[in-house]
Amino acid sequence: MRTYNPRNIPLARHLRKNMTPWERKLWYNYLRNCPVRFQRQKAIGGYIADFYCASAHLIVELDGSQHYTPEQQQADARRTAYFTANHLTVLRFTNLDIDKNFPGVCQTIGSALQSEVSL
Repeated sequence: MRTYNPRNIPLARHLRKNMTPWERKLWYNYLRNCPVRFQRQKAIGGYIADFYCASAHLIVELDGSQHYTPEQQQADARRTAYFTANHLTVLRFTNLDIDKNFPGVCQTIGSALQSEVSL
């Protein structure tokens, strides 16, 4: 089991109950029915991953417009570096990717899963 900051648990619960429309679309139309288990808003270390698959060591992050600022991009780079240092693969998609290329997003996630887990 991966370590986590217990102080993040209430925030993770809040985020699970209040998913963005793009998170909802990805969860209900793809990840929830995957043959491997995904968790929503999973606390890992000092961070909360949008979607996490333990068996594939895979994190899926959805980035809204707030992720386009230089400060947030630096924070996202630190976050990704932390996950990568802990042997996790991070896939990042924008909300626009979900809106305009949902099948492609699902295909990319599916390909990552196949390379990590025998489905």
